[in-house]
Parts: sequence; C-alpha cells; structure tokens
Amino acid sequence: MPELPEVEVVRRGLEAWVSGRTVADVQVLHPRAVRRHPAGGVDFAARLTGHRVGSVQRRGKYLWLPLGDSAAPGCSVLAHLGMSGQLLVQPTDTADERHLRIRVGFTDDLGTELRFVDQRTFGGLSLHENTPDGLPDVIAHIARDPLDPKFDDAAFHTALRRRRTTVKRALLDQSLISGVGNIYADEALWRTKLHYERPTATLTRPKTTELLGHIRDVMNDALAVGGTSFDSLYVNVNGESGYFERSLDAYGREDEPCRRCGTPMRRRPWMNRSSYYCPRCQRPPRPQ
Repeated sequence: MPELPEVEVVRRGLEAWVSGRTVADVQVLHPRAVRRHPAGGVDFAARLTGHRVGSVQRRGKYLWLPLGDSAAPGCSVLAHLGMSGQLLVQPTDTADERHLRIRVGFTDDLGTELRFVDQRTFGGLSLHENTPDGLPDVIAHIARDPLDPKFDDAAFHTALRRRRTTVKRALLDQSLISGVGNIYADEALWRTKLHYERPTATLTRPKTTELLGHIRDVMNDALAVGGTSFDSLYVNVNGESGYFERSLDAYGREDEPCRRCGTPMRRRPWMNRSSYYCPRCQRPPRPQ
C-alpha cells in the first residue's frame, strides 16, 4: 500500500487538476471499486454528479475529495488505493486502461477526466459524511501524521512510552502516528540506529525527537523525487513513477553493504512483512 509520500504526490496532482471542478457524470465500471459504498454504484454516481470538488485533503495514507461549495462540505469521496489503485487525470480521448474501474467527467471544457484504475481491485472510492473537523467519519480515529503542522511531538512521546510495545509496531499503528508504513519505518529506524524490536518504554525524549526528525526527513526526501515505485502499480496522476527507490538505505537491501559501516544488511520476517536492518548499527535489544 502506498505510504504518506506517495499519497501526498497524488494529492498534489489532484489538487492541481481536479480541485474546483464540477462533476458532470460518473461511470462505475466494476462493482468492487465501490464496495465500501454500501448503496452501490448507481447511488455513488448519482450522489457525486453535480457537485463541485473542494480542496483535496490527506491524513497519513488516506486521501479524500470534499464535495460542495462551502468551506466545510458535508461529505467527501474517500479514496483507498489498496495495493494497486491509481487516480489518473487523462485526456478524455485517451484509450481506456485495461483495469479502468471508475470514470469521472467534469462540466468544464478542459478536456480531461479523472480515472480510477486498479489491477487487483483491493482499492476503491466511497462516499462518507464528514466529522466537524472535515474528515470522512470512517477515518476519524486516524492520528495526525508527522508532516502535519499540528502533530504534537511531546504527546507522541508520552503515548509511545505508554504503549509497552516495540518501536516498529508503534510506528505502523495508525491511531498513534499515521502515514508511516513498512518502507519508511525501516528507513527512519536505520537513520536513527534503532532496532525494530526496541521496546518503546526504553526510548528517551531526545531519541524520540531524533526518530521523528528522521521520519520527516526521509518522507520529505521521498516527496522531492515523487515517492517510491518498485513497479508500475504506483504512479502519480500523470502516470509517472517515483524515484526514491534509488535512495533507500535499508529497505530491500538484504546482503548489500550498510551505507554507514559496510556490514551486510539483513532481512527478517516480521508481521507478514520483512524488516531490513544493519546488525552492527542497529543492535537488537537485550532479552528481558
């Protein structure tokens, strides 16, 4: 699933190409693409038609398009990209993609439309009521992400210490901090010289501050080059891949030399995923 930098790249593209436009028509071409909208595809299309898209929003890995003309619209289209979902802005005369699931046309004469393409059909679009804070109600429990100006570093440290878990598990807990996934967790932990199984109760405030700094740095570095693309499934709204894969220090580098000390990097199975780390720079915690 795309992490914060990849979703933010898509958000910026949608903000430039879709925000402020009014929906003329919607075609739902595969029912799984709207399975999170219980009323079905026909209702989804009808409720979107005629609405103006507001400023596109993101929290962590979640992206949504507010509908309406007011500053606090009552509902939003929540986009769940899953493993292979793509939101593309295409000229209206471009041939349909093989895995096109939803098409959204607009009332203006700009000559482009929004397409949701999803090879594996794990993602989708759905319509939800907003909370008073402007979030779709189904993601109201999601914590702020580290690039949010209102993210509270001190509160995060306190919550981290109270969780009584390990540091990587905490970073992937979207109710504690959002937007961090497996790739950027491994990258930030490598930069901080922390083992992924380090107990959160042992983290000092300066170490938490250092960790947050590296999380922000690695995400901003990824944003600068369009995110991380390991294959053609993640692209921006113009169909272009990101290039941060070339700059990864930990993730995917099993048996390659650590860029800091030269020790071969290791990979270990972890929660149906993999963790990549340097056995010298990131010493495992002592058994309790």
